[in-house]
Amino acid sequence: MVRAKPLMFLVFASFLALGTGLFVRNWVTSERGALVVAPAPPAVQPAVRVLVARDALPAGHILKPQDLGWQAWPDLPSNAPYVMNGTKQPEAFAGAVVRLPMLAGEPVTADRLIEPGDRGFLAAVLPSNMRAASVAVTATSGVSGFVLPGDRVDVVLTHVFAPQGSKTEGTPGTAAPDHRAAETVLRDLRVLAVDQKLESKAGEAFVAHTATLEVTEKQSEALALAAEMGKLSLSLRSLASDDAAVDGAPDARSATLDSQVSAFLPPLVRTHADEGVRVSVLHAGKADDMTLKRGK
Repeated sequence: MVRAKPLMFLVFASFLALGTGLFVRNWVTSERGALVVAPAPPAVQPAVRVLVARDALPAGHILKPQDLGWQAWPDLPSNAPYVMNGTKQPEAFAGAVVRLPMLAGEPVTADRLIEPGDRGFLAAVLPSNMRAASVAVTATSGVSGFVLPGDRVDVVLTHVFAPQGSKTEGTPGTAAPDHRAAETVLRDLRVLAVDQKLESKAGEAFVAHTATLEVTEKQSEALALAAEMGKLSLSLRSLASDDAAVDGAPDARSATLDSQVSAFLPPLVRTHADEGVRVSVLHAGKADDMTLKRGK
């Protein structure tokens, strides 16, 4: 009996050691498995961002950077004619004109826009029923190069004329000599281009040879006729100009004679022929003089 107890203790110790060894082996194996780095999942290709219109843009609209923005565009084919992020910025399209109407969120493509300098750009800028007419300008008549695209101007005509039926004051019967006059023939016209420049840089001023103005059909006729009558000059308008507050009528004509500028030139005096026909009327043996107005 005495010998059986050590034997039993030896068997129990063997089983305990075996169990401990198995436990340690399993624990080490599990820890090693945890240390193995799991393979990274396949990278998901991000959607390509393309340049789109933020809002609906009508034909003829001049683009500003805030009109365009980036939008994710999944499943984009490699040959798509869109502007993708990293190629151009919205600022690169500032000043371009929308050739065809664009919907909100529609990608920007070359066939939808006309860049400044492209053929047909000026026609795309013009509103419906408007025309573009050019006038010759010089450093003086063009306000020393400070008339730029986008400004608004008046057109002043300076010409020589021979007044009919007028005389020089103090010399009865003597015909008046030729006089000069300056008059504003067209008002508040938008400058579309100066020479062939359709846009201007900040602080830029240059002496141009022509100015292209936005006019109606009737104004284009008046401008062409005025160019044949005398010298044309441009008068730059203030951004806060309000003719109605000055003379009560935006379309009121303004003119100045040379005699109003110089005190050495005699003023024009109307003759009786211009005032009317002077006649004598006999009534009850009396003669009364009276003047009949023209057209009466």
